[in-house]
Amino acid sequence: MDVDAGHGAAFGRALPTSSTETSFTRRLRSLLTFQNNDDDPVAELARTHRSIHASADVAILRRSYQIAESMHRGQFRKSGDPYITHPLAVAQICAELGMDTTTLVAALLHDTVEDTSYTLEALQGDFGNEVAHLVDGVTKFDKAYYGKAAEGETIRKMIVAAGKDVRVLVIKLADRLHNMRTLDARSTASRARIATATLDVLVPLCDRLGIQALKRNLDDVVLYHLEPDSFARIDEHVKNRPGWDDYLADVSHKARTALRRQKVTAEVHPRPRHYYSIWKDTVAGNHPMPLDLPRIAVVVDGPDTDCYAALGAIHGRWRPVAGRFKDFIASPKNNLYRSLHTTVVGPDGKLVEVLIRTETMHRYSEYGVATSYRYPKESDEPPGADQLTWLKRVLDWQGDTTDAAQFLDSLRCDLAEGQITVFAHGNAYELPSQSTPVDLAYELGPRHGDQCLAATINGRLAPLSSPLRDGDVVEIFSETESQVDVEPNSQRGPRREWLGFVKSSQAQMQINRFFDEKNEPGISIADKVRLGRATIGLTLRKHDRGLASEVPLRRLAEELGYPDLETLLVAVCERSLEPDAVVEQLIALVDHPD
Repeated sequence: MDVDAGHGAAFGRALPTSSTETSFTRRLRSLLTFQNNDDDPVAELARTHRSIHASADVAILRRSYQIAESMHRGQFRKSGDPYITHPLAVAQICAELGMDTTTLVAALLHDTVEDTSYTLEALQGDFGNEVAHLVDGVTKFDKAYYGKAAEGETIRKMIVAAGKDVRVLVIKLADRLHNMRTLDARSTASRARIATATLDVLVPLCDRLGIQALKRNLDDVVLYHLEPDSFARIDEHVKNRPGWDDYLADVSHKARTALRRQKVTAEVHPRPRHYYSIWKDTVAGNHPMPLDLPRIAVVVDGPDTDCYAALGAIHGRWRPVAGRFKDFIASPKNNLYRSLHTTVVGPDGKLVEVLIRTETMHRYSEYGVATSYRYPKESDEPPGADQLTWLKRVLDWQGDTTDAAQFLDSLRCDLAEGQITVFAHGNAYELPSQSTPVDLAYELGPRHGDQCLAATINGRLAPLSSPLRDGDVVEIFSETESQVDVEPNSQRGPRREWLGFVKSSQAQMQINRFFDEKNEPGISIADKVRLGRATIGLTLRKHDRGLASEVPLRRLAEELGYPDLETLLVAVCERSLEPDAVVEQLIALVDHPD
């Protein structure tokens, strides 16, 4: 859990139980453990949801809980707890984020299709298309049938589903947060594997969604499992900071006075850092003791320009530290985050970090894409998923790779990199940090990339391997529109050496595709599902039959022992099931249901 209560929702239970549990975690657990009332297990969830959405339909939450509890009855988690405690906790996390009723219903039901006899068709009939889409988006592919490809194809499926509805990712992140909190029931090796996978993919995904209130919790619980000694040292440091609260109160008071003198209306409050943030800066600076600078947040009540007036007031009160100012208002991050960051020499000569933002910026800094669900009546907020250009980029290149492992590696690479914004042909483009003109060329389109010959950066001709910087203005010259001199007999298409310096997954996959012509193109699971469905449709035509719905097919998949319809369709595509045999059984099932 984040140590700053002002950071937002605590999201239920903070950390796993362990034999070496600190007083910090015991105190938080006593305050924040989810209260499961046997008489009304949905009471806490309903109260939380109604506290943010006063007119919410609580009856549908109770109905979805009843179905989930009935379906999961008799199932237990590795901890020994009834399985229903997990979806209930996931829904609670979503409720504390401020998500809408549809998201909470899907969270309660998110494991039913995967782990029980409750079918997607039944769920769709009971709760509608929206809930069915969300549940299907977080439903994993079966490892028994898909082997090593299951993880990559599951992530790909989730990303594609999130392209239609970003709430899929919110449910997945809440699901992983609760699973991380209950990892102590697993082996040491499993804990390390799951925590590392969380750090590699899901924590960066959470950051790209801008949901810092959730990311801080994920960060800290990952640190708890991967670096327990470091976590314990930071915990000890946080509990023994003499005069810390008094110092932050003094800084906040003096900041308010400075702001009033400049006629800037604003709230000022302490903003202590969470454990993972302290650990990261401590390690990066190779400090022997935890590096934990005091920090305050200034939330102005006014337009964006008042943030700069507040900055002037703070710099007029304390001397700013050179090189420690960042303007994320003029140049927002790609995850909706906007704020001014500065560091000043505060009272007693201590460095103090100051964050300055408007109330709307503050909401988006906490809840990112979830803000539009938490505050649905706000009219001045920026659009949600439309600003997530990284998601659009992933959706573009995910279809270019049919190998699940390659897709997952490319996604990890894309998420691991920082982001820069460059400008070309009058438009802004988000690229991974250290990207080159070749990366930008492929961002413009495959043809621009393959035919890229030269580039100018800020008006000057530069090598194609030149790393781009945030704010650079770039012009790409291709074979068909080149106005510069190029080497005679230059090779058409990309060059292999580009693979040594390109950073974006889009560029890497397009270049590899160009040089991979000798290999037969692969086919993804999604393609196999489509081909399998089309094959059954064509085979049915030979019998002058058609399929009005997929319900009989799903029933047949269940009778044949497949975990879901998609797996049966893959089997048809791969001819491990003959289409004629499947159609004969399907017709018999429809004509003779008994």
